[in-house]
Order: sequence, then C-alpha cells, then structure tokens
Amino acid sequence: MLVELIVAAYAAATAHSPAMLAFGCDSLVELLSATVVLMQWVPGMAISERRAGRAAAVLLFVLAFVVALIAFVSLALRLRPEASRAGIGLTIAALIAMPVLASLKRREARRSRDAALAADAVQSATCAYIALIALAGLAVNAAFHLPWFDSIAALAAIPLLIQEGRSAWHGHACGCC
Repeated sequence: MLVELIVAAYAAATAHSPAMLAFGCDSLVELLSATVVLMQWVPGMAISERRAGRAAAVLLFVLAFVVALIAFVSLALRLRPEASRAGIGLTIAALIAMPVLASLKRREARRSRDAALAADAVQSATCAYIALIALAGLAVNAAFHLPWFDSIAALAAIPLLIQEGRSAWHGHACGCC
C-alpha cells in the first residue's frame, strides 16, 4: 500500500488528476485501515474488534469527503489533468490485485469472525472500484481531452464510499468484496 500511495501521489502530481489523487488518498486510507486491523493483536495497543471496524468506517467517510473536496476544487479551478502512464499502469495493477486481496481478507474475516478485517476487506474492494474510476478518468481525458471528466469520475466513487462506510460501521462486509 505504501508503494501504491507513493506512485499514485507521483502520478496525481504529474498529471494534475483529481481521480488519481483520490486513488492515492484511498491507498493512504487503506494503509491506515490495515494498521488498525493489526493493532488488534499488538500487546498494549490492542483495540476491540468493534472499535477497529468503526475506525475503518470513519476512514471510508473521510475518504468520501476528501474525494468530494478534491473533485469540486478541481472543477472550480478548471484544472486540466494530463495523461499519466504511471497512473494508468498503477490503476490496472490495482484492478487485478485488489479484488484478490479483498477476497482473501473476506474469507479470513469470515473464518475468524473478525469485523475489523471484514471492514478492511471493504477497503480493498473499494480500492479496486476507485482504481476503475481513476482509470476511466485518465483514459477518457487522454482519448477525448475532456478535462472535467476526471473530476466527475472521482465524484462517482462517493456513493459507494458512503454505503461501505455505513456497512463497516455496523460491522458488515459489503457484497462487493
């Protein structure tokens, strides 16, 4: 996740892409979510499963806010994102890897009945969804030179983020992961 975050931040900065920046922010949120899950087993830092699941939900809500802010600012400032080979490559890799990771996490969460890990599986599935959105934004802008499409693509992620945040808050994994 750290490598994904660094590459996504670089791609977002060089391409001036709100959708790519949203993808990078999602990588940060997913990294924090995994940290929360791991904290359950660290002596002296252990937090309850329910609290870990709720922390993952809050991270999803924060991500929805950040994505909306980035997209609206980009639209208001009329930013013109450019094509990004690094961004396209990274999002394709995430589209392949993240559903597999989400499935493995979901299976282990069911086996161990770990709500925090189930919420973290939602984070991984959400990462794949945002990767698809970022890829669409980058690809459509590169092909048709529609700078506003990148921001609109980023906004398309918000309903899923809110829905999955609610599910994680209540300790349920989504149907998408």
